[in-house]
Amino acid sequence: MSNIPTHARVVIIGGGVIGCSVAYHLSKLGWQDVVLLERKQLTSGTTWHAAGLIAQLRASANMTRLAKYSQELYGNLEAETGVSTGFKRCGSITVALTEERREEIFRQAAMARAFGVDVEEISPEEVKARYRHLNIEGVTGGVYLDKDGQGDPANIALALAKGARQRGAKVLERTRVSRILREGRRVTGVDWESGGESGHIACDMVVNCAGMWGHEVGRMAGVNVPLHACEHFYVVTEAIAGLTQMPVLRVPDECAYYKEDAGKILLGAFEPDAKPWAMQGIPADFEFDQLPEDFDHFEPILEAACNRMPMLAEAGIHTFFNGPESFTPDDAYHLGLAPEMDNVWVAAGFNSIGIQSAGGAGMALAQWMDEGQKPFDLGDVDISRMQPFQGNKTYLFERSKETLGLLYADHYPYRQKATARGIRRTPFHEQLLAQGAVMGELVGWERANWFAVTGQKPAYEYSWKRQNFFDNVGAELAAVRDNVGMYDMSSFGKIRVEGRDACAFLNHVGGGQFDVATGKIVYTQFLNARGGIEADVTVTRLSEIAYLVVTPAATRLADETWLRRNTGDFNVVITDVTAGEGVLAVMGPNARNLMQAVSPADFSNETNPFGTAQQIELGMGLARVHRVTYVGELGWEIYVSTDMAAHVFETLQAAGEAMDLKLCGMHMMDCARIEKGFRHFGHDITSEDHVLEAGLGFAVKTDKADFIGRDAVLRKKETGLDRRLMQFRLTDPEPLLYHNEPILRDGRIVGFLSSGAYGHYLGGAMGMGYVPCRGETTADLLASRYEIDVAGRRINAEAALRPMYDPGGERAKV
Repeated sequence: MSNIPTHARVVIIGGGVIGCSVAYHLSKLGWQDVVLLERKQLTSGTTWHAAGLIAQLRASANMTRLAKYSQELYGNLEAETGVSTGFKRCGSITVALTEERREEIFRQAAMARAFGVDVEEISPEEVKARYRHLNIEGVTGGVYLDKDGQGDPANIALALAKGARQRGAKVLERTRVSRILREGRRVTGVDWESGGESGHIACDMVVNCAGMWGHEVGRMAGVNVPLHACEHFYVVTEAIAGLTQMPVLRVPDECAYYKEDAGKILLGAFEPDAKPWAMQGIPADFEFDQLPEDFDHFEPILEAACNRMPMLAEAGIHTFFNGPESFTPDDAYHLGLAPEMDNVWVAAGFNSIGIQSAGGAGMALAQWMDEGQKPFDLGDVDISRMQPFQGNKTYLFERSKETLGLLYADHYPYRQKATARGIRRTPFHEQLLAQGAVMGELVGWERANWFAVTGQKPAYEYSWKRQNFFDNVGAELAAVRDNVGMYDMSSFGKIRVEGRDACAFLNHVGGGQFDVATGKIVYTQFLNARGGIEADVTVTRLSEIAYLVVTPAATRLADETWLRRNTGDFNVVITDVTAGEGVLAVMGPNARNLMQAVSPADFSNETNPFGTAQQIELGMGLARVHRVTYVGELGWEIYVSTDMAAHVFETLQAAGEAMDLKLCGMHMMDCARIEKGFRHFGHDITSEDHVLEAGLGFAVKTDKADFIGRDAVLRKKETGLDRRLMQFRLTDPEPLLYHNEPILRDGRIVGFLSSGAYGHYLGGAMGMGYVPCRGETTADLLASRYEIDVAGRRINAEAALRPMYDPGGERAKV
């Protein structure tokens, strides 16, 4: 085919709304030689049958920012391209049928205010006034967003495609990518087939926008794109006399959403037990296809809907639709540069929110590709959060049964996934279970989150109020504060960096000074060129040429990828050794006594001061101990090879009986760290947060040789801070904080909490969040009156810039 080029700057694979958006935004940035290849016809996979709901509010500030951008874009596309998008702002209503759901949606409403989204909490009667067809029996409250809307999914995609073509992009249908060619960590081109012909396009980069084919296309490109197609059901009624434009209605407690369109009602469902599809692969001829009806599966949703919307019982069903959509293991889409390759990008797996997300996702990815760095924090959706095992097809099949339904499930704090569990276990797993551990899951790791006491069921009982583990965590924290506690940190990432240039390399990539003595531990950050925080790590010098980088479990792959992408000409070897060692943390005022009881080593300040590591004998085994803390107490992290891990656990537990050693979980660690004001990566500190504004300037050494982000740090020192990360404690001990609650300063919203937990030792819920401070002193900030909005209720809060617990950091150094 003569119109298919032989070279392109970028080849976009997939012509759904996402691929069209990426092409549109790249061409809008002035990119030439943009080629989009669609295997069949544009929109023929999932886009054509999407419901077209376009909401503004998402679970985080930047995801909301992208959704709002999508709305604004779709509102202007018709004027730009002449293609009608059907976009209209009809508003949306979400109703609650329980007090717990009411708490959830009212917390979401508070969050919306912090994110700049217009929102209104409404009573059942006000719900009825705005949606007169609704049976409000059992309704406990609602939330109304007047700027939410709906649109025509296929036409939105076609408008984006036309906009891309108008700026020179080539959008080619019925052209299937048959092979992706690679050399090392780079793609060199793609082979295509079309109408009996075939050819090759050499390209500088590839974007996988293949939707439910994204997993398969990822494999072709040598990258992991975990997603699985599931069946998604909806019905469309016959025309209903007198039915006029209504807001989009969501009734998550009945797993249902309603959309009026052309005098008909579309009723869709996100049922709790979903049906994965195409386990043996998607049929090669799939195009605008429907899946077989399954009325029995949909019937419970329809029955509840006929009660909730009585007119449905009288209306005939015009269409029963079942179509496939792709779902990811955590219900967040995949965006960004794939960890395995240096020029393969991904925008796929949109979990039934592709229309509302496509505009913003396309914009963000295009900017990232154009500038070579993320335009703002995209950690929620960055493809590097996905672990290699999550591409396992059996895992995806099992997890996808749950993730579709989780869209409308109660989003309780600390809610754990129920499916695809038990995959990654620490060396202490069975021993912890035997002691009453209640496991949570993070990137596949089974982790002890809390410990049940005798007679207590070792399982979560979820609520927006105090959950059943509240007192357990309080007791665990008391042990760490007043005596001694032990918890499992084996899931934290461990990356070995070694070679003749290891010191110079880490000094280039990290803000700290790594030219230190063997055994010294350096706490620091990896920064980007803007001074934002890409990783928050401790680095231990093991020898002249070897270091151990310890990272959060969830970011191990991302942090390793950051190191690899910045290796340059440095002679280093980077190895993930996470599974090679188990790690137990022994923390509390009696930690030294416990360590001395199990080892002949010297744990004194003279031999093993804070921030150093040493090799020791422990019981009849060997270990390495790091004197650091994430809970603010005297303590050691004990690293032991997995073959001796069980012995070390038994030795510590036996010696600890006389000291009333208490086993603790991850929830305790989070409560302890927030009391101490320690930052949580991904919440309090991200790639968008400047290291100085995060209060971490002490961990950055600008007097050493040049390092990534040094210029941005020096500039910020000269120009001053625009905002500062502050710590808050509610003066009322009853309300709970999680994150995203609005911060009010002297009665005005100025930000939101980046993280929250209960400070059991300090006697109140605590949070951290950024507050604008341009031109202000510390005294100015602290002189203000602060409140936190909890589900619409303003609660007075104490505020601090230094840690509220042990501000001088003396307890860890005794």
